[in-house]
Amino acid sequence: MTTAPVVLLTVPEVMARLKYGRTKVYDLIRTKRLVSITDGRARRIPETALQDYLQARLKDVA
Repeated sequence: MTTAPVVLLTVPEVMARLKYGRTKVYDLIRTKRLVSITDGRARRIPETALQDYLQARLKDVA
């Protein structure tokens, strides 16, 4: 059984996908609405975390 590799996005990649500014993305991370990981100074957002955030936002709207 193989598992799909985890896709990690940079903050600029998340900014581009959501069309949000840097401050907004870091605010989502700070308030734990968007999960991220850090290794040293590198911050990465799993693509699944971005999908989870978007699903939660869609539920809020509906």
